[in-house]
Amino acid sequence: MSDDIILEASGLSKRFGGFDAVGGVDIKVRRGSIHALIGPNGAGKTTCFNLLTKFHQPTAGQIRFDGRDITSLAPADVALAGLVRSFQISAVFGEMSVLENVRIALQRRHRGSSFDFWRTERTLRSLDGKAAHLIEAVGLASHISRRAGELSYGRKRALEIATTLALDPKMLLLDEPMAGMGHEDIDRTAELIRTVSTDRTILMVEHNLSVVSSLSDRITVLSRGKVLAEGAYADVSTDPRVVEAYIGVPHA
Repeated sequence: MSDDIILEASGLSKRFGGFDAVGGVDIKVRRGSIHALIGPNGAGKTTCFNLLTKFHQPTAGQIRFDGRDITSLAPADVALAGLVRSFQISAVFGEMSVLENVRIALQRRHRGSSFDFWRTERTLRSLDGKAAHLIEAVGLASHISRRAGELSYGRKRALEIATTLALDPKMLLLDEPMAGMGHEDIDRTAELIRTVSTDRTILMVEHNLSVVSSLSDRITVLSRGKVLAEGAYADVSTDPRVVEAYIGVPHA
């Protein structure tokens, strides 16, 4: 594994009963890049994400992150190693303020995989400065005291990114970050991802191909649990196999 590769999976496979959801996937993500994982519905993208972050244990294959074999690690240990993911559905504490949500994430970083809700208010407030910095970084400074449940969907995703950044990841895995958003939120979130990527690596699953084309340095296309094509968007998007997989037009 060369120094410029931060995440590498080889022969990554997952079988559920008699169904191969992911079958022999090889993927390399370059350090400091934005790498997109795309494919039609049922291609195995989210399963692949779950394998990389160990929410599923691979049936076969190896995963190396930042020079370390993480194939046998638990999800919490993978996150602590610096590989952190978001989910398709925004996960925030709706009854808490934006500040409190980020503060809890910072608390988890300092306490490992557990949340200690019995710490004193004074101790928790010592994290306010760091929390405010992260909130400003994702464009939510004017909403810092607002209840998270009152935010628009796009701003909830921004808050989720802030709580993810609180774990100080080396690499972010974003699962459909634009899902369910209107144009304004898509533009705002795309710019946020571009900003966040300046000092960390991002691997994202995304269906919005205009976002993929504008953000991604490299793209891996999955189909039926296998790698169909990989490369720059201009090359991948014109590959006859990719066109067939997406719109069902056979190629010669």
